[in-house]
Amino acid sequence: MLDNLCQLIPKELLNESGSILYSGKDAFTSNAELYILGLNPGGDPKELNSNTIAAHTKSILETKPTNWSEYRDEIWEGKLAGKWGMQPRVLHLLSKLGLDPGKVPSSNLIFVRSRRESTLTQNKTQLAKLCWPFHEAVINEIKPKVILCFGQTVGKFVKTKLAANTLLGEFVEQNNRKWTSRAFSNDYGVTVVIATHPSIADWKNPKTDPSHLLEMGLMQ
Repeated sequence: MLDNLCQLIPKELLNESGSILYSGKDAFTSNAELYILGLNPGGDPKELNSNTIAAHTKSILETKPTNWSEYRDEIWEGKLAGKWGMQPRVLHLLSKLGLDPGKVPSSNLIFVRSRRESTLTQNKTQLAKLCWPFHEAVINEIKPKVILCFGQTVGKFVKTKLAANTLLGEFVEQNNRKWTSRAFSNDYGVTVVIATHPSIADWKNPKTDPSHLLEMGLMQ
């Protein structure tokens, strides 16, 4: 299935610095309860110009273990695998849900790399539209109950695409920041969770943990 899905990668992006897959073949072989979407890969595209979308995809299809997760198995910033930045926060959430990270399909709404959201060199909406056919095919194939979106940019785009307009619930952080995560459903029973971004919010802290919104969607 994953080989076929990868045929939908826009050819004009294949040689760009970036990546699509944050989980391996096992995550894309059958129906899955959850689909995870970040915004785009981080890092300096000039420094990582050889880490192209084509090269990364090839490594997932041909080299990486079939049960593989970027969040669990990869070394970020020289730290132990799964121990840097938002990795442990994502793993904490998946553990609470009883899900194997290597079997949870994960990707990014936009495939090209940038140091931060503000430095995407092309129009975010245009890039998201260009990459969407891949995500649409994944959703149609694996039929997730919940799509977890990291942050408002991803969440608003996916919510609109899937017509997820019914508010199921919300979680307000129990701190001075009081950022809000929300869950929406559509007429087909798919829940879109627009969560605080785990690069900023510590999902391991009960005061900022949005996992019950996902639990709500999985029980739909």
